[in-house]
Amino acid sequence: MLNNPSQDLSSRRLLLGVTGGIAAYKSAYLCRLFIKAGAEVQVVMTAAGTKFVAPLTFETITARPVYTEMFPERREVSPWHTELASWAELALIAPATANHIAKLACGLADDLLSTIMLTFDRARVLAPAMNHRMWANVATQENLRTVRARGFTILEPPKGDMARPGEDAGFGRMQEPEDIFHEVAHLLTTPRDLKGMRVLVTAGRTEEAWDPVRILTNRSTGRMGFALAEEAREHGADVVLVHGPTEVMPPAGVRAHAVVTAAEMSNAVRKEAPDADIILMAAAVSDYRFTDVSSEKIKKTKHSLSVPMKQTEDILANLPRVKPKQIIVGFALETENLLENALKKLHKKRLDLVVGNNPLQEGSGFGTATNEVMLISRDGSVEGLPLLSKREVAREILGAVVRLWHEKQPEIEKQKKPAPPRRRRTTSSARRKSANTKPKKTRV
Repeated sequence: MLNNPSQDLSSRRLLLGVTGGIAAYKSAYLCRLFIKAGAEVQVVMTAAGTKFVAPLTFETITARPVYTEMFPERREVSPWHTELASWAELALIAPATANHIAKLACGLADDLLSTIMLTFDRARVLAPAMNHRMWANVATQENLRTVRARGFTILEPPKGDMARPGEDAGFGRMQEPEDIFHEVAHLLTTPRDLKGMRVLVTAGRTEEAWDPVRILTNRSTGRMGFALAEEAREHGADVVLVHGPTEVMPPAGVRAHAVVTAAEMSNAVRKEAPDADIILMAAAVSDYRFTDVSSEKIKKTKHSLSVPMKQTEDILANLPRVKPKQIIVGFALETENLLENALKKLHKKRLDLVVGNNPLQEGSGFGTATNEVMLISRDGSVEGLPLLSKREVAREILGAVVRLWHEKQPEIEKQKKPAPPRRRRTTSSARRKSANTKPKKTRV
């Protein structure tokens, strides 16, 4: 949690939607954080939201009227939903209840807030808050996948205590106001320093079939690679995402290619790599595949089994390096001698940066929302990061990549600059001969 949010949001325009959940009491403090940072905040509440916090609370904080009704008795001439949607740079709903998320997924517009959101075409952020059983419900998860695919940023709830003391803890409580502020401030202030550039990201696992039932794979979920793709998109890049099988919805606003095997991933990467300015190889690719793949299920026997396998292609080592300015980042997942093995990978595969992590560390590796990594550059510098969310790790990696890009440009330009012509040395006899030579006359 951030104890001292300090981003400058002067003159940034934010629409804050407050729906009917107990977490609405936190939204007043969240609103104050935005106001304190200099933002202009317009609050829109649902009827259920006003049952938890009075509109007067937000009016006092923002010095603006709070809008709650689509058709109030004292009506202004212009339609409120279009005016507010045109005014704001970003729309945040905190808390976002299961009911309101369902409305957004279905495209309903039966109150002022849902109507505004159907009109809004800029950055949209949801901070869900609900009982952990509602969060886990299949319908809620399908609705979340739908709105995420339409470009909404979801600030997923952490695991924690529910509203009622003694109730089982679980996922569903809204993120803390400081954390929401930090994420939204980042969205509002992220520099578009990768605009006009193409970023290729690989993510997730690959699968190698043995028979129609069994596969060889690993535990990768794709979350780290997807976070990198989202972060690159926020920096203004044209993002291409090549990902293996995953249960996580790929981020919106990127061009995604789904693959299964290492060979399919290699083909997709070879096709996209020559046009990429930055390549982030976060996928966990199988090192081996089965020599023989059966078309029928292999029956269990009483005897031990030896299955012949062969190595898959090393995609990272065989990347076609066409662009001299290209930045290539690899990942080193090591359970021992992390720094030593990561450095070997950096030099052997000619990388600009390698991200090393140990999946045995608590909170790191596959299936977690967090990661603890070290960034190792080609110049030998090592930066160890604390345990962070995977989105925060992606932010740090992209920051390092942008710095590397700017450092690399003068070096490339220097290589491209032609050497000055060598001055010919003349002997003293040649100089005397040149001085005694008379210019020829030209007859016109």
